[in-house]
Amino acid sequence: MDFHPTAGRPMSDAEAAAEAKRIMDASFRTEEPPVRHFPTSFRDDTPLPAYGDTPPVHQPDHRIVPAWAAGIAVASIGVGTGITGIGCGAWLVLQGLASVTLTSVLMGTLPFAALAMVATAIGGAINNARSTTTRTTHVYQGSVTHNTRVTNTSNQRGMFARTRNDVR
Repeated sequence: MDFHPTAGRPMSDAEAAAEAKRIMDASFRTEEPPVRHFPTSFRDDTPLPAYGDTPPVHQPDHRIVPAWAAGIAVASIGVGTGITGIGCGAWLVLQGLASVTLTSVLMGTLPFAALAMVATAIGGAINNARSTTTRTTHVYQGSVTHNTRVTNTSNQRGMFARTRNDVR
């Protein structure tokens, strides 16, 4: 005796045959079940024009991320990429400096030494050009006195001593 699936009472022969047919059809169906279509969250109920283009309808913009946050994210990606490039460049330079030999140091500093020598020569030439051609002799007029008297006062008290020399 079969019981009705929803009522909990025994099914009649017609109901049992219909349920068996439904179960058999559902079990051995070869085509896909129909896709249920759900309406979108925005529905425009304005009537469409009889001919021509449809007028634009305002559609609300619900973004997950605000525009300022997206801008900051893009800027931080750019800064991170730039810093990574600078770090890679520094790594390459330091790798090159780690394998430095005396010959490479001398060859690397040779242009700077030549530039310093040229700058020194130009500076010396400018200094000689600016100096006067006739040397002036300084003549001092007046009396010169030499005082050779030195007074020495010494004052020692307690832990510290003070000595004062006066030349007069």
